[in-house]
Amino acid sequence: MGLRLALGILELLVRGEVALHLSDFSADENIRNARAGIFGFSCVCAGVFRDVCRGAGSDENPVAEMNWLAAFNQRLARLAISILLLAIAVSLCAPMVHAGNPILPPEAQQGLEKLNSGDPDAAIVLFRALQASAPDQPLGYLLEDGARWSKTYCETLEVKWGMVVTGKREKQPGDEEYLALAEKTIRLASAQAAKKDSAEMHLYIGLALALEARLYGMRSENRATAHAGVRAREEFLRAKQLDPEMTDADAGLGLYNYYVDTLSGIVKVLRFFMGIPGGSKQEGIRQLESAMNGGGITAVEARFYLAKNLRTYDQQYERAAELLEPLTLQYPRNSIFQLFLGNFDLELNRKEKAVAELRAAGAESCCEVSCASHVRAVAGLLLASVGEGVAIISH
Repeated sequence: MGLRLALGILELLVRGEVALHLSDFSADENIRNARAGIFGFSCVCAGVFRDVCRGAGSDENPVAEMNWLAAFNQRLARLAISILLLAIAVSLCAPMVHAGNPILPPEAQQGLEKLNSGDPDAAIVLFRALQASAPDQPLGYLLEDGARWSKTYCETLEVKWGMVVTGKREKQPGDEEYLALAEKTIRLASAQAAKKDSAEMHLYIGLALALEARLYGMRSENRATAHAGVRAREEFLRAKQLDPEMTDADAGLGLYNYYVDTLSGIVKVLRFFMGIPGGSKQEGIRQLESAMNGGGITAVEARFYLAKNLRTYDQQYERAAELLEPLTLQYPRNSIFQLFLGNFDLELNRKEKAVAELRAAGAESCCEVSCASHVRAVAGLLLASVGEGVAIISH
């Protein structure tokens, strides 16, 4: 942009066109053929005053006039070239604006790898190190809150109608700390956005609001869930407006569109009167696929939730298993992924495969003790439902 601005200034100064080629500057040549000699720039059609001189009075010395005109045009060209070179230097030194998903620092990348591998406690250690190194940035607090959510999610898993689902629960003491982290993320990201608006900060605000909505939903606080969800949607839309290539924002929009379109008829009527924006399930699926293939911080989560939702709300068991299996191969120690895949395969009547996956889920105890114990109990219930209720030995 700086280069274009400088070229425009140069064109205005000489009332002509600007050409770029290798050349040498000589004061003896007409300015139309003046050569810059610095970075190979030359000015073309710079004899802006030539017609004026031709119309001058006959008393004037034409040779002196032409010498003055040539000297003036040379100084004018040098000034324009100086402006051009300055603009180039500024543009080269300016920080690059990255289009797409945020580029994460090493602590964030390593922490997400731990989290996706089923070790939220180890992930939190890394996320807190990120907070210590950048206390005014929201990312570390957001990621810690996401790790806390994974622990809450695991502890509420239960079996209903043969499906592994998340249950409801009342308020618990740790909830306030969880919500405080989300609010701190929102506050810090808003402060950064006030300095310089960016898609990244709106993404972080949206993700923090989505984490709040999940907890409110688990506690059956429907009004608070809807309020946080609508606000999150607004932030994701703003992120996409600022950067259409940001697939991480597609995850939040996809979940909103999918869930809103799966509401029952009476709830949809209430949604209309409450002014809650509608959604499209098919658009939600497309957006979740975009997020899971985008390689950002929401890629794993988008794949998991899309698989779970297609199973739960659309009974697409085959497609759900196809989506989830790559996560169990990439993160074999994540017992939640193994548990859900075993459940999907049971529904597909793949008993032998399902039993092996459920046993693997129940036997995994690499990391978070309470989660491992709970997964073991849920896996045991599913195994017992198909006559495989043998005790699971953890390793």
